[in-house]
Amino acid sequence: MRKVMMMLAGVLMSAAMSAQQDSISSEQPAGRKKVGVVLSGGGAKGMAHIGVLKVLEKAGIPVDIITGTSMGSIVGGLYAIGYNASALDSLVRNQDWSYVITDKESMEKQSLSDRKKQYTYLYSTGRAIGKGEKSPGGIIKGKNLAELFQRLCTGYTDSIDFTNDLRIPFACVATDIMDNSEIVFHSGRLPQAMRASMAIPAAFAPVRMGNRVLVDGGLRNNYPVDVAREMGADIVIGVTLTGKPKTAEDITNTMSIVGQIIDVNCVNKYKENIANTDLHMNVDSHGYSTASFSAEAIDSLIRYGEEEAMKHWDQIMALKQQIGVGDDFKPEIHQPLRPRVLTERQRVTGFTFENMTPQAERFLKQKFQLAKTDSIDAQLEQELTTSMRVDLFYNTAECRLEPEGDGVRVILSASSRKSVMLHAGVRFDTEEYVALQLGLELPLNTAIPMNTDVTIRLGKRMKAKAALTVHPRSFTRPTISYTFFRNDMDLYFEGERDYTILFNQSQAELTPINFDWKHVNFMMGVRWDYMHYRSQLGRGTMKDFSLENEHFFSYRAQMNYNSEDNWIFPTRGSSFKAVYAYLTDNFTQLDDKPGMSEVSANWRTSFTIGSRFTLQPMLYGRMLFGSTVPPVFRNVIGGEWFGHYIEQQMPFAGVGHMEYADHHFVAVQLQAQQRIGKNNYVLFRVAGAQKAAEVKNLLDTHTLLGGQIAYYYNTMFGPLGASLGYSNHTNSVHFLLNLGYEF
Repeated sequence: MRKVMMMLAGVLMSAAMSAQQDSISSEQPAGRKKVGVVLSGGGAKGMAHIGVLKVLEKAGIPVDIITGTSMGSIVGGLYAIGYNASALDSLVRNQDWSYVITDKESMEKQSLSDRKKQYTYLYSTGRAIGKGEKSPGGIIKGKNLAELFQRLCTGYTDSIDFTNDLRIPFACVATDIMDNSEIVFHSGRLPQAMRASMAIPAAFAPVRMGNRVLVDGGLRNNYPVDVAREMGADIVIGVTLTGKPKTAEDITNTMSIVGQIIDVNCVNKYKENIANTDLHMNVDSHGYSTASFSAEAIDSLIRYGEEEAMKHWDQIMALKQQIGVGDDFKPEIHQPLRPRVLTERQRVTGFTFENMTPQAERFLKQKFQLAKTDSIDAQLEQELTTSMRVDLFYNTAECRLEPEGDGVRVILSASSRKSVMLHAGVRFDTEEYVALQLGLELPLNTAIPMNTDVTIRLGKRMKAKAALTVHPRSFTRPTISYTFFRNDMDLYFEGERDYTILFNQSQAELTPINFDWKHVNFMMGVRWDYMHYRSQLGRGTMKDFSLENEHFFSYRAQMNYNSEDNWIFPTRGSSFKAVYAYLTDNFTQLDDKPGMSEVSANWRTSFTIGSRFTLQPMLYGRMLFGSTVPPVFRNVIGGEWFGHYIEQQMPFAGVGHMEYADHHFVAVQLQAQQRIGKNNYVLFRVAGAQKAAEVKNLLDTHTLLGGQIAYYYNTMFGPLGASLGYSNHTNSVHFLLNLGYEF
């Protein structure tokens, strides 16, 4: 019996050893050496790593371990979870890096008023208030980067072991500035580890983990060959991105100073790690910097990486012999374990809310109809986190997708809600010179979400506005507001200045119906206006203008629609606005007669021909009905924008100043927009209009004609450019220089 037991045990042990050997051989041939790939930091220059990985895959080099720092940690981390070089190439080319490396909000699906702020203010930031709230530090919080990493690493966002839970064992390096120590991530949350490794000091906010304050790993170990060796790499292939040493003349701004400090510190372990590399490739990224994220730069940098690797092709092929594989060996090009195409939808098994109030949960469930949502993609993820920050004022917001059954569970996590949004805008033009506008949004700690919005404008036109908005469970957002205007206006008559009018206007408005749905906003409410006239100077052409103080009550309905991809230089989509108002001075009548009715509308759409040329027809007008039309509400045309100086102002090509028009005005405009390069635009407009005191006479009056040509350069500070126009109404040429967003 004992012999039988011993024979049985021997058979089992033999089978176990055989199975183990089969398992090893399926992953790595017996006797083959482990290959480690090491990718250094370098900001945008790290795109070159993708080019090198393409050549290694082409050569059939197996990758058993991968380590990296900063941008090398991002490329390496994504490669470790299943993105091959081709997928990485496509991924980086399709990203909007001008959005990703900033803290801008994605406002495409937000309310029109929130979207408009993108094209009003050149600077917006959230600030924490209250005791214990810490400033994140750094010019950029990195929220968009964090969201991108979160999406790309779906399935790997929980705390995991980077050695055993990833397709390729991985590690990355960060620096703890509390004691200047090197922190090597072998485990944890992968998106957080990559974000910490690339937190360039001063530029990006550090990542806080307990008592650690983590920044770019390049300060301690920018080329972590030693980490790869410690993980068991027998052969190391490494890529660095060092350029020529900077001279004193190269240090000309803040970022170049920060970059030089990092470069000087990056020498830690550098020489030792270079000496410990079996095949070292240094990509010459001439012409590009750590911030070169343009499409042209990415294309060139990936190509530079390929070209550098091809220079070492013979060495790469010779390494295969040392590794222990034949020339014809081709490792399986790894594919993602899970669908990772950013536009692909994934089945939702449920939603979990972390650190959020019940009111906030209800708001998100109703706004996005989450009870009926059975799938999610990258766009919905972004819309959810944006709404959490914009609508609910959470300081940070995170959307994680955790695998559950045959789908994913969506986890929405937020931080403190005690924050304010600060906005600042500045502009200059040759009509009113310099203007400054400041905005402040503050949430209230109430059961039903509420927030206040304060706006102050300084310049020739002064304004102060305070609004309170309630966010109940339904989609409507009741609003009450008070606005004070101090107007200093020049009015023209057929091209000649006729009046200069100074008056103060107080305006209180209650809007119980304020409904937002996709690209639409609909409002209904009542308004009170009080006009306090201070002085009037002029020739006296407009004899019916009164200087007596007066007040008005009006009932108003307004619908806005905007699906344009850009509010300044749109290439697709349409915009439409329609207003009806009934004006009185006692809620029912105006000067003891029926009130005045206003009907106005404007519509614009874009048709793109090719990739750079866009045609934009526009139709607009304003009709006033009633026996009494107060001069302060009469039609006004001129300028570049609707409602720039006063609410009823309508633009007209070639008319630069504000000109009074008859009670009934309709116009049509055709604009041709040509983009030159990436940010240069040439615009040509032609317009025609009819105006008359009576609707029946519209077609019998003189036709207004105008034309205008303009050039603008689109910058992060707003459009910078000038226009030149002429019309048969003024019979004069008008020039306007504009710098900055319109407000």
